[in-house]
Amino acid sequence: MMAFWFAIPFWQRVLGALLLGVLTGVALGETATLFKPLGTLFINAIRMLVVPLVLFALITSITSLADNQKMGRLAGKTIGLFLLTAFIASLIGLTIGSLMNWGDALQLTASEVRERTIPPVADVITNLIPTNPVAALVNGNVLQIIVFASLVGIAINVIGDKAEPMKKVVHSGAEIMYQITRMVMQLTPIGVFGLMAWAVGNFGLATLLPLAKFIGAIYLACLIHIVLVYGGLIKLFGGISVRTFFKAVLPAQLVAYSSASSYGTLPVSHKVVTEDLNVSKNYASFVLPLGATINMDGCGGIFPAIAAIFIAHIYGIPLDTLDYLLIAGTATLASLGTAGVPGTAMVMLTVTLSVVGLPLEGIAFIAAVDRIIDMMRTATNVTGDMMVAVVVGRSEGLVGNTGEPVTAMTTSN
Repeated sequence: MMAFWFAIPFWQRVLGALLLGVLTGVALGETATLFKPLGTLFINAIRMLVVPLVLFALITSITSLADNQKMGRLAGKTIGLFLLTAFIASLIGLTIGSLMNWGDALQLTASEVRERTIPPVADVITNLIPTNPVAALVNGNVLQIIVFASLVGIAINVIGDKAEPMKKVVHSGAEIMYQITRMVMQLTPIGVFGLMAWAVGNFGLATLLPLAKFIGAIYLACLIHIVLVYGGLIKLFGGISVRTFFKAVLPAQLVAYSSASSYGTLPVSHKVVTEDLNVSKNYASFVLPLGATINMDGCGGIFPAIAAIFIAHIYGIPLDTLDYLLIAGTATLASLGTAGVPGTAMVMLTVTLSVVGLPLEGIAFIAAVDRIIDMMRTATNVTGDMMVAVVVGRSEGLVGNTGEPVTAMTTSN
């Protein structure tokens, strides 16, 4: 029985759980509330992951990107452009999410609502530095954890060999958290079933109507980002026409969209970048796997921004300017903190929702249609990887010079 269950593709299991939850809610009405503990179990399991996962994964990402000092400038440009486009993506997501007419709020009630006191901007900035890192970990202060983890990763790189034992411990911790995340993600169908049965049973089928608008908002934002941001950077700094670029990358985009896997698209994107766009093979071998790991414009920029606004809407929770700034900043930084994690988008969304105090139960609505969204998110991410390969490669004289010697730089992934 278990073998049959796991033989079904994960996204089909989640979609099936959604449909079964809807039917159960319709059939049982308010009695379907008895299934809500299944959803609560799933939400608690996700909450359990956030702090150790961000801590270990972010330190691991930073220490993995400084193995070769000769690649410092090239790596700096590459990572800097990844983070810049991720931040722009989050702003696009916030704009689209804010302009969307979501309709009447469902006014769902969260099982646990954190008090949302809005501190002055100066306090937000000064509170980025934890006075007690242990307290930040205990209290789940994600922004402080990100800052502390970044400092630890940088310090390990500066110390070098003397910090190697600590580096190995952190990398092992990250692998352990990745495995626990894989295990927890298997609970998604159960959690989706429980929460959807409860929601539909209590609020009726109107609960599902905003999902179509949510999917449309994600696709629109991704298309704007691909055409305007990636196309604009290619036009300004790529040295080739926008039409030539998009014509060349189309095969990789199609594979990314159909497979919803950045890593699975690597062979195609590598061929496109090296043979059709004439980027150095050595640099392509560095930037594309790195991009598949940390370039999260779709998953870490657009998706959590729109999802946070959507979840705030269905729970009738207002967001202000500071919330939007926190969403944009956290989504960008979290792209490093959740690099290489299965279920990356959901982990990033959990981090973002935690920072602005939104209910994590809303994740069930997102998970129900995640496969449809993930296809577009992945196509966006992969297009960004290839854009960065061209733009940074050209700035370093690595385009049209495939024989250019480039020292390979490794990552832990």
